[in-house]
Amino acid sequence: MNLENLQKNVEARGFSYRYFDTAAQAADYLAGSISGKTVGIGGSMTLLDMGIYERLQENNDVAWHWKTPGPETLAKAAAAQVYLTSVNGIAETGEIINIDGTGNRIAATLYDREKVYLVAGVNKVAPTYEEALWRARNIAAPLNARRLNRKTPCALKEEMKCYDCKSPERICNGLTVLWRKLGGVKECELVLIGQELGY
Repeated sequence: MNLENLQKNVEARGFSYRYFDTAAQAADYLAGSISGKTVGIGGSMTLLDMGIYERLQENNDVAWHWKTPGPETLAKAAAAQVYLTSVNGIAETGEIINIDGTGNRIAATLYDREKVYLVAGVNKVAPTYEEALWRARNIAAPLNARRLNRKTPCALKEEMKCYDCKSPERICNGLTVLWRKLGGVKECELVLIGQELGY
């Protein structure tokens, strides 16, 4: 993994970039950078393990459906000034990949946001776009399906991979690839952490 190349390529695509050795350092940074805002959080084991919801609640109005389930929370998160989520794959060449089942996470990263923070551990990084996409489909999605106890081939079969199933419980219904920062988001920042976090 060449983090210098990753930073260079991500920044060349219009994204901001921050690196921290530990999740605790990244949580301190996020808590110190976000204040007095409405904040939405997308489903993320990385952010859950970082305790970021509790940290941000001290100085912000935070909406996260994992903490307060319901359509009202999803709507509030979708309208927030600042949005935080993780990603399923990052290519050293700069592409950032997310897979979603409901659409709330990917939709909230695309438009009408003051700032989007994409927070991820180094385990999400792959050398090429093709390998990052493979990782998202064959590692991240099956692990999330297993976590959610879905009755899908990737969750139930011994070999962990995408079977491109037609199951009604499928969680990989949509895919986004950020080739560049989208014009409808004022700032989009990749916060990379030098630990293995999430799926």
